[in-house]
Amino acid sequence: MSKALVIGAGIGGIAVAIRLARLGMEVEVYEQSDSLGGKIKESVHAGFRFDRGPSLFTLPHLVDELLDEDLRFTYRKLDLITSYFFEDGVQLKAYADPRKFAVEVEQKTGVKASKLLDYLKQSERIYRLTAPIFIFNSFHRIRKLLTWANGLRALQFFRLKVFSSLHQLNAKAFPDPRLVQLFDRYATYNGSNPYKTPGTLSVISHLEHEQGAFFPKNGMAQIVHSLAEQARRLGVRFHMQAPVERVLVNKGQLKGLVVEGALQLADVVVSDVDIYQFYTHLMPDQKRVRRMEKLERSSSALIFYWGMRKSFPRLDLHNIFFSEDYETEFVSLFEKKEISDDPTVYVFVSSKENPDDAPAGMENWFVMVNAPENVGQDWVEMNRRTRQHILTKLNRMLDEELEEQIVFEEQLDPVKIEEQTGSFHGAMYGPSSNSLFAAFYRHANFRRDVPGLYFVGGSVHPGGGIPLCLSSAKIVGDMVEEKRRSL
Repeated sequence: MSKALVIGAGIGGIAVAIRLARLGMEVEVYEQSDSLGGKIKESVHAGFRFDRGPSLFTLPHLVDELLDEDLRFTYRKLDLITSYFFEDGVQLKAYADPRKFAVEVEQKTGVKASKLLDYLKQSERIYRLTAPIFIFNSFHRIRKLLTWANGLRALQFFRLKVFSSLHQLNAKAFPDPRLVQLFDRYATYNGSNPYKTPGTLSVISHLEHEQGAFFPKNGMAQIVHSLAEQARRLGVRFHMQAPVERVLVNKGQLKGLVVEGALQLADVVVSDVDIYQFYTHLMPDQKRVRRMEKLERSSSALIFYWGMRKSFPRLDLHNIFFSEDYETEFVSLFEKKEISDDPTVYVFVSSKENPDDAPAGMENWFVMVNAPENVGQDWVEMNRRTRQHILTKLNRMLDEELEEQIVFEEQLDPVKIEEQTGSFHGAMYGPSSNSLFAAFYRHANFRRDVPGLYFVGGSVHPGGGIPLCLSSAKIVGDMVEEKRRSL
């Protein structure tokens, strides 16, 4: 039986372990921490349960297709995706139903419903052109690109909005700056800057409003629990608190992994480790490291987990409180490497969906602002200052005195994110997408010069976030299956 070893038990690592086990391979996963799931974690304190990482679930079929029917968990399609709050007092409810959302936009802003519907249709067209190439396949393999279908898509390259920034695309589509800001925000879904990232990223709005946003009944960690159970059912073995020392390659031939000084032989090795850390520690390659250091990193996050004494009827599951000057916010993040004094604030309250996530009459708040990568800033001071800016902003926009309502508090900053997940500089999505060719700079899911060595996770193709990490696992699974069939 062929043997596969996986480094890291993030969602990409668990997913690829399932796919390789289904190919009949013996699979073992080595995880340096004491928990599975990578950035998808949960914690419970004083009766409050918090999802500590990703909070939005899209493309659930990518999870369902990995699970036996009896392991599939319950998730609900959201009727209301996000409530948006603006400094002028306007509150926009982004309903999942595009027509209902369009009516809301017309009533609140005066922008014709047809403009929003046209925008979403355009986003759908871009998605259908790009997804088969950039999301669900490896465009690093020429044979995959040179198919008839992909050739037809390439002929429509000009329709992909790659030569306009997302902000330029949105400013042209909408006469109201609030709508421009709302749709600019989608750049942050992979830690990028809407004033630089290509307009192609408008596809994310299609995923939310046309394909749907969902929430698992028992929280985001349920995704990891179910995938891990599926992996174990297939015979996958997890080794916890078992850091890999290095990947052993001899004259271009993959040998296996060194763990606790012992060689573990393997036919296939898959890394679910931040690609920078991989080439720094596991398979040292200074040339590749220097090349990666030149790439702009994605943003990180500063998160406060607050247990709130009371409930807040104005809030929904997902809430956004926008800054007045969005462009200044991104200049601060990517050029000054700091958090602006007026950050956009995301408040996620899972107890709105799952009342058991907080004591009766209380709420669990996940309060996040985008933060720069960690380059040695004074995070103690930046965290303190940003916390006060957040409270001042939310107090003003909600007409509350929130400080006295906080009964539990914990925080997570880029330094801790790097320590806990291995993300280089705490950048949550690896390289940013702030250029036309950013997608092509991402590391491929394989090494041509080392047969049997593969890569999954948010720092490699196709990118960060749950759906893309799952897609990376599928790409690798398909490549391994194809290779085995050719033998």
